[in-house]
Amino acid sequence: MPLLGGAPRAAALPGVSRAAAVFSFTVVLSAQPARCALQRCPSLSNSSANCWSHLHPVNMFNNVKFYHSKALTSPYPGSHVERSQVPEGKVDWLIVWKDYNPVEYTAKSVLAGPSWADPQINDKGFSPKFNERDGEVERRSLNGLYVVENGRPRNPVGRTGLTGRGLLGRWGPNHAADPIITRWKRDGSGNKIAHPVTGKDILQFVAIKRRDCGEWAIPGGMVDPGEKISATLKREFGEEALNSLQKSPEDKVELEKHLHKLFSQEHFEVYRGYVDDPRNTDNAWMETEAVNYHDETGETMDNLPLEAGDDAGVVKWVDISEKLKLYASHSYFIKLVTEKRGAHWSEDPGPECHE
Repeated sequence: MPLLGGAPRAAALPGVSRAAAVFSFTVVLSAQPARCALQRCPSLSNSSANCWSHLHPVNMFNNVKFYHSKALTSPYPGSHVERSQVPEGKVDWLIVWKDYNPVEYTAKSVLAGPSWADPQINDKGFSPKFNERDGEVERRSLNGLYVVENGRPRNPVGRTGLTGRGLLGRWGPNHAADPIITRWKRDGSGNKIAHPVTGKDILQFVAIKRRDCGEWAIPGGMVDPGEKISATLKREFGEEALNSLQKSPEDKVELEKHLHKLFSQEHFEVYRGYVDDPRNTDNAWMETEAVNYHDETGETMDNLPLEAGDDAGVVKWVDISEKLKLYASHSYFIKLVTEKRGAHWSEDPGPECHE
C-alpha cells in the first residue's frame, strides 16, 4: 500500500512501548471555530479557512496546531453514551490532567467480532504491531508514529473524553479513502455557469446523504486490509454513488469501463492524514486520503448515472460553495478542491493573513 507507507519513522521514547514524541499537530478541520497557530488570523470554520488553506495539505501538520471539535461531541454516534467533558485547554496530552476520567465505550457491533474489527486489546492471542504494517492491516499513521500507552494506542491529537474504540474497528488509525468527483456546472447549451458575484465558475461534486447520521458527505469508505488506496477510491465510489453491488454482471462490466476511464485521468491528492471525526476516541481515530478526480467536459460522468447504494441514502450532484455543511472534515476538503480548480467558493474574499 504505497500511499499508506510514507509516514516518517522515529526512535521510541524510553519507557513507552513503540512510541514516538507526542505530536501537537491538531489541524482545524471542523465546523467549530478554533485558534490559528503560527499565523495571525481570526477563528476558522467551514466558511473561513482562508488563513491556512494555502498550506500544502499533505504537509500541513508540520508545526500547525488545531483542536478537537467533532471528536468531542456527545452523545457518541449511534448511542446514548456521553463523553467526559474535555475543556479546550486540556485536549493536548502535554497538559497534565490528573483528574481526567474518560468514559470507556466500544459498540456491540464491534465487540461482536466482525472481520473488519480487532479483538479486545487483552484478548488471548491478540498481539497487534502498532506503528507497523501488521500483516495485511495497516497500523501506521499517515502523520508519523503515535504513542502506545498501557498497551493501547493514544490519539495523536489529544483527549476525546472517551476510551475504547466506539464504532471504529481498529485500535489506532482506521484508514479511509474519499474520492471527490467534480465537474463544472453548465447550462442547457453546455456553457459553464459562473457565480453572479465572484464571476468564478461553479464546481459541482457527487455527494451522498449518509444513512447513519443523515449528513451529506463525500462517498468514501474504509480501506480493506491489503487494499491499495487507488482501488478503495474506485470501489467506494462505485458502491456508494453508482450502486455497483446491485448491478447485473453485464452492467458491472460496462460500469467498470467508465469507472476505469474516470479514475485513470488527471487527479490530485487533496489531503492525507488525521480527521476530526465524531467517531474518534482516545484509542481509535479516523485518517483519510482524499483525492479529486475532475471530469472537465462532463462526458465521462454522463455515462455514469448516479444511484445511491450501500451506506448512501441519497446521491446527487451538489453545487460547491461555503454554505455547504458536510460530514466530519469534508467541507474543508471540498474547499481545497475549489482553490485548486479556481472555482467559486465564497462571496466574501475573507481576511488577509500574514506569515
